[in-house]
Amino acid sequence: MWTKLFLAFFAVPLIEIVLFIEIGSRIGTWPTLYIVAATALLGASLARREGRKTWWQIQDKLSRGSMPDVELLDAVVILLAGVLLLTPGFLTDTVGFLLLYPGTRQGIIRWLHRQIGQRLQIHPRRW
Repeated sequence: MWTKLFLAFFAVPLIEIVLFIEIGSRIGTWPTLYIVAATALLGASLARREGRKTWWQIQDKLSRGSMPDVELLDAVVILLAGVLLLTPGFLTDTVGFLLLYPGTRQGIIRWLHRQIGQRLQIHPRRW
């Protein structure tokens, strides 16, 4: 757990700073800032679109009396992608766009579904 916290609060910002310096020194400050702003706007738009589609799928499943388990995981991953895309940086933008891409997102959702399923079988009272 400490390793994950270290990565989240120290390593990722450090990598972002290095990327800002490197890219800024190669293409200039204003183009770098423009790219960061453009990816935030594009990312927010894409996350909103994907979120709406997922919301409709959740509503459809609920109206048919089914549990939207995969769709809820999809919504969580889309939310995470949106947060990453609104966070300034090249690494976070790359990960955010990968999470928004349906192929990558579906792979992550399958992995999350397996992880949750395993925890439910091992620790049924924790959920």
